[in-house]
Amino acid sequence: MLPFEEVTVLDRNAQYLGVPMSQLMENAGKAIADAVMKKYNLAGKKVAVLCGTGNNGGDGFVAARYLRVHCDCTVVLLSEEKNISSDIARLNFSKIRGKVKTVVTPSNMGEIINGNDIIIDAMLGAGQSGKLREPYAGIVKRLNASRKQIVSVDVPTGMGTDSAVKPAMTVTFHDLKEGMEDARCGKVLVVDIGIPKEAETYIGPGEFIYFPKPAQNSRKGENGRLLIVGGGPYTGAPAFAGSAGYKMGLDLVRIVTPSSAAQIIAGYSPSFIVHPLPGQVLNVSHIKEVLGLIGECDAFVLGPGLGTAPDTMSAVAELLPKAPKPVVIDADAIRAVGLNRKVLKGVKGVLTPHAGEFELLTGEKLPEDLDGRAKAVKSWAKKLDMTILLKGPVDIVSDGNIVKLNRTGNPGMTVGGTGDVLTGIVGALLARKVSPFNAARIGAITNGYSGDLAFQDVGYSLGPGEVVCKITETLKKFVEWWTARPAPPQ
Repeated sequence: MLPFEEVTVLDRNAQYLGVPMSQLMENAGKAIADAVMKKYNLAGKKVAVLCGTGNNGGDGFVAARYLRVHCDCTVVLLSEEKNISSDIARLNFSKIRGKVKTVVTPSNMGEIINGNDIIIDAMLGAGQSGKLREPYAGIVKRLNASRKQIVSVDVPTGMGTDSAVKPAMTVTFHDLKEGMEDARCGKVLVVDIGIPKEAETYIGPGEFIYFPKPAQNSRKGENGRLLIVGGGPYTGAPAFAGSAGYKMGLDLVRIVTPSSAAQIIAGYSPSFIVHPLPGQVLNVSHIKEVLGLIGECDAFVLGPGLGTAPDTMSAVAELLPKAPKPVVIDADAIRAVGLNRKVLKGVKGVLTPHAGEFELLTGEKLPEDLDGRAKAVKSWAKKLDMTILLKGPVDIVSDGNIVKLNRTGNPGMTVGGTGDVLTGIVGALLARKVSPFNAARIGAITNGYSGDLAFQDVGYSLGPGEVVCKITETLKKFVEWWTARPAPPQ
């Protein structure tokens, strides 16, 4: 079943793949009309299509255009025409003007309902919650009391609220929506409206509906504070992660690292707040201080550049169960988790292994084929109760329930440090309150697409710094791409 938000993800990804929203609405409206004609003998019947001002109403306008040649059809627009919220729905309303009887902002809903044999509910779509507002609440009450034959479009109006339409049939698109069952929806008919399989399989611009934009009145610290626990034997990895975090819109990046690496890491950027730990590597004596710093941040990253010293492995195992914030576990920290997976109990976040690290984590060698890999990632994500982002020629992201693939990125990104960029991107999203699964899939496409942009400039000479520099361009493309086409109110 599709969560309501994923409907918008699919629509956006379908558009990006070349299927315009206008075509999806046309297919949806025709499917509704076909379903009504198949279920009912329309000869001599009167049909009223009750339409809201969003795209659910737009589907109703299209359905009425097809139904008008088979029955006495009336479109009832529940608000003024100027309030139709999308260009596509507005266009489809103009196509029925003069061809189909229309009633705008009716004052006689009781007469309309009683005077028609079949009512098509195209008022509100997916994603409602709480209480229905007027005029919808009153109309739903009248409809349910009328005992008329009701057909709902995509989902019954009010599903998920305290009051919902109780239809004889619901015509839903592409897949069942979360919460749909016969008791609520009547007979449910799932129809294909032309959303490509790729729109569901592969991560695309639609995923950026989950990207958090700062509030107009937000203050420093309210847009994410990330702690990176890394470095010691290696100094570049935590710096690349931190640089990527800032490009993702974080307010604050702190890096806690052994003193042997602290000065070098601080030299990468004056924006980093670097906390030195005594010694050469992370060890259990540092746990109390690190936990205190984690408590001051919204999420943390564990692993970049830590190394594999036995003291470090012990410190990772002791730290994880005590840390109360979401985490990205990467690089050498994955090796530590593989030694005792029980340390993940109660931990929420993202694991970012490549194929070799996945084997260290699970004890299993990944299959060569993509389907086999996807099944393994999904299975282990479920077992560990973590999101896994498997890095590879095609990235695989799963939370144990859903699997998404990412095909951005290029062979030049095998260079050291690009994985740390990905870790910083995902960590930044966690710190900005994005769920682990959504952070992982947005992170995968952001990192890969930024790498592709860098490759266009420098070819196989690209390094992690070039990838970081392209994050801004990637976000401008994809965040603005969907915000320029806002999801219409349903």
